[in-house]
Amino acid sequence: MRYEEYTIEGRNAVIEAFRSGKTVDKLYVLDGCQDGPVKTIVREAKKGDTIINFVTKERLDEMSRTGHHQGVIAKAAAYEYAEVEDILEAARKKGEPPFILLLDGIEDPHNLGAIIRTANLAGAHGVIIPKRRAVGLTAVVAKTSAGAINYTPVAKVTNLAGTIDELKKQGIWFVCADMGGELMYKQNLTGPIGLVIGNEGEGVSRLVKEKCDFITSIPMKGDIDSLNASVAAGVLSYEIVRQRMMKNS
Repeated sequence: MRYEEYTIEGRNAVIEAFRSGKTVDKLYVLDGCQDGPVKTIVREAKKGDTIINFVTKERLDEMSRTGHHQGVIAKAAAYEYAEVEDILEAARKKGEPPFILLLDGIEDPHNLGAIIRTANLAGAHGVIIPKRRAVGLTAVVAKTSAGAINYTPVAKVTNLAGTIDELKKQGIWFVCADMGGELMYKQNLTGPIGLVIGNEGEGVSRLVKEKCDFITSIPMKGDIDSLNASVAAGVLSYEIVRQRMMKNS
């Protein structure tokens, strides 16, 4: 397994870290803050061995990486990246065909966090990101995911195209989001599927796109040429959800 130390900021993200069973070594709380969410966080911290420090706003501002700590910052021992096999196992445990999001070069941490959040709510079994030329699991990602990072496995791989080849052996089909593809409403997006979302500016790379089984697009009616990457991931994820629900109804 691979590990990356990280800081958790924001009330919802910190509460979910505790409730998911993540080991939190230290908790920093705004001194004098006694509202409900903060009391809940302190209560959760006291259940374990977490060291609680009541500090000034200036100290929290100094520690913060996001600028939006909401009066609480937690220092987790580590964040554990999943393996691709962990994602497949999550699908098996639920008795569902795998549904995976593969992100080809997402660089904006807000986009990655939002996609992880959407993946969790849409019932995806995990997210796969590349090691190079892409954002990792930073404090901003954790906060933007609103706690979903604690429940949705994220695997980091060296070669996204090679990972697609391996997953094809498991019977998974891959659909690439691209403006030049067939409308999503005309495609069968049920069954074991990997949804590939590309870089904010350049889209899906040529090599990864060539590995995909088909290309799909979202209908565009406005005057600009594309959606934000996280919004596109959300729209396509819920089309997959819709088609799965229709098939099972």
